[in-house]
Amino acid sequence: MIRLVAIDIDGTLLDSRWQLPDRNRDAICAAVDAGVEVALVTGRMSGFAQPVIDLLPCPVTAIVSNGAVVKAPDGVTAMRHAVPRDVAMSILSAAAEWPDRAALIFDRPGDGQMVIERIDRSDPLRRAYAERNRALVREVEPLESALTEDPVVVMFNGPISVMRELVDRLRALPTAGAFSVNLTEYESRDVLFVDVLAAGCTKGATLAEWARRRGYARDEVMALGDNLNDLEMLGAVGVPIVMGNAVPALLARGWPVTATNDEAGVAVAIRRYVLGG
Repeated sequence: MIRLVAIDIDGTLLDSRWQLPDRNRDAICAAVDAGVEVALVTGRMSGFAQPVIDLLPCPVTAIVSNGAVVKAPDGVTAMRHAVPRDVAMSILSAAAEWPDRAALIFDRPGDGQMVIERIDRSDPLRRAYAERNRALVREVEPLESALTEDPVVVMFNGPISVMRELVDRLRALPTAGAFSVNLTEYESRDVLFVDVLAAGCTKGATLAEWARRRGYARDEVMALGDNLNDLEMLGAVGVPIVMGNAVPALLARGWPVTATNDEAGVAVAIRRYVLGG
């Protein structure tokens, strides 16, 4: 019997147009009505996940920032794993040549949840991003001066080759044992997101910890995902389900595969494994 369903957002819950299929919404609420806890488990920070949560007319838990923070259905922080400020400083120093690729994520409401050094307003996409998220994003230069408290994530994004170089550099730091690196890759867009979190913090580790706190056995937890940062989450549960549109590294694991995100694969899996048909 499944008692907890963990669902990634981008590429899993949402379709390729970043819309929530009605079938997914209805299946999630049917599961909640049946007494099953549903958790959205995402690389998005809390403020960026909230608009998706608001589309669901039923209470859900949110495990955000790749496991750094757990929000109860009422929005209160139930768990948090932060990166010590001195460690965050060493991470930013290692990436000093890419200041426009870095951001700090904090567990705080509203303005300043994400802090960046500056927005390249000559880039239409980055300018539009800043305008859309004005209520959450703050510019502080130099970025290191924003480290007035422990962040939950030190985040980078950029071309895959550049970010791979950064990852190698981070893993060679003397402080490497004090943090973990999570990757989310979009090969077709040549974008790699690098989330640097507290040591041992992943979607999978936090989901397992949350399940233990809630009294769920491993076999009572199902997870659905599509990307590299979902690998440990899928490996941490008794019923791992891979999206039909998942990256090859997940599809090759031999786990059950549901329909794609454009075919409401989340609903298909919930109906089959949770609701019995």
